[in-house]
Amino acid sequence: MNKQLQLKEKLMDLGVADVGYAQLEDLLPAEFKHLKSGISFGIRLSDQVVSDIDIEDGPTPTYFHHYRTVNTFIDQISYQITNQLQQWGHLAMAIPASQSINNTGWNYRGLFQHRTAATRGGIGWIGKSGCLVTEAFGPRVRLGTILTDMEFQYDEPIISSRCGECNLCVKACPAEALKGASWSAGMEREKILDPQLCSEHMKKQYKHIGRGAVCGICIKTCPKGNQVLKR
Repeated sequence: MNKQLQLKEKLMDLGVADVGYAQLEDLLPAEFKHLKSGISFGIRLSDQVVSDIDIEDGPTPTYFHHYRTVNTFIDQISYQITNQLQQWGHLAMAIPASQSINNTGWNYRGLFQHRTAATRGGIGWIGKSGCLVTEAFGPRVRLGTILTDMEFQYDEPIISSRCGECNLCVKACPAEALKGASWSAGMEREKILDPQLCSEHMKKQYKHIGRGAVCGICIKTCPKGNQVLKR
């Protein structure tokens, strides 16, 4: 069995829903270009917990706890895979599941975008919500990313939106932060959503739930993935 297949089987055994291998060298900053490959994986969220998000009242305390639990789970999986790659003699670095880096005022970003790695690895596309959307589970996933100098047989990237004319998430957004734009590879985040409006709404309206760090209404309303399990 080749090492790429070994990694995928290990990830699936650990509870991952999907895995993609992405060529990322052209997108990485200079200090990380030697880590030219990305291993992207998705963890499926609880359908029950997501379904309990209320369109009018917003997220539940259980959703906030679930969100944090899945982030910790992603970091644990990333550590195991990074360790395996190092044992094989490769450099590897896990991108934190949820990390905000602020170098330019309020505009927080991660070290590298999980969604970019996921689209490059063929896992899904960026929806009108700004979330990654998959065919199987819609946006009901959280993502992990590992950068490594190991080379793979890379998956076919997804380069454009498959949302079509659907605007349910745009209409449901209580912050009116979604602009209704259809994503294509390389598009700036701000053309799809206003992250400041999103953040300010959560902090104002859901401060009693996770200090205003989660919402999830756009995830709840997406028709992709919402029929996987029915109550």
